[in-house]
Amino acid sequence: MTDSPDAESRFLEQLGQRVRTMRALRGMSRKVLAKVSGISERYIAQLESGKGNVSIVLLRRVSDAMGAHLEDLLPSADPTPDWQMFRDLLRKATPAQIAQAKDLLAGGSASAPRRAPFCGIALIGLRGAGKSTLGSQLAAERGVPFIELDREIEREAGTSMNEILLLHGQAGYRRYERRALFRIAEDHPAGVVMTTGGSIVSERETFDLLQSRFYCVWLKASPEEHMARVVAQGDMRPFDATRGATSEAMEDLRRILSSREALYARADAVVDTAARTLKQSLKDLERAVPKTTVREQAERT
Repeated sequence: MTDSPDAESRFLEQLGQRVRTMRALRGMSRKVLAKVSGISERYIAQLESGKGNVSIVLLRRVSDAMGAHLEDLLPSADPTPDWQMFRDLLRKATPAQIAQAKDLLAGGSASAPRRAPFCGIALIGLRGAGKSTLGSQLAAERGVPFIELDREIEREAGTSMNEILLLHGQAGYRRYERRALFRIAEDHPAGVVMTTGGSIVSERETFDLLQSRFYCVWLKASPEEHMARVVAQGDMRPFDATRGATSEAMEDLRRILSSREALYARADAVVDTAARTLKQSLKDLERAVPKTTVREQAERT
């Protein structure tokens, strides 16, 4: 039985919406996606509007360019909101872990694998939340190194962030990001304070890795404060720098914050820097991150 024209139209609209949402989560402009995927910007615009009857080959190129799985873009009636997370966990599971999961789902009593010990604190959140300023001060007070993950990714790749995206695409960038995370965890077993890029939460596998090795703190602020701080820094990524702090750029920021809010909320702790001085925010951060984290204490018992 074939779908009706209305059903096909709804499918294409939902597909376009998923592509737009995925692109927003990754902070990619349509122009960057077109360059990385090798598909014209006009064609991508048609796809996102639900008017492009895209071939499976071109859709795969779009998903690869965004570092996403092809099936993540296809509209479907997932049985649970966490289905994609379960699917990704199964992809990277060992045969022994899959057998253990099957036993648990069948009502068995297999014990969960032991979590790797935490090696430090990771600050997540959108640009302008105060991650670098607060992170460097917290690291100095704790007597541990301060690291910016973006710089470590560039070190891993031997080139700049822009060049990584142009040469290797979003999937290549995420590979370097995971390598950098593993290296940081191995190099700093005694502790570290690290800032991360705002889009790290959009890649489930990478965010799972981050949460498994670091105590994550979401530094949040109001959209207005985010924008004011970004403008003060002179760095409008991932916004269109040619537009400046316009209403369109503010709409972009609100959209990105809204799409990532539930992901940021998975952090171990939340520190709201809105309407707080630097000194107040640092005290809030110190209280949010005890010298020995709650989960580290649990691991020792």
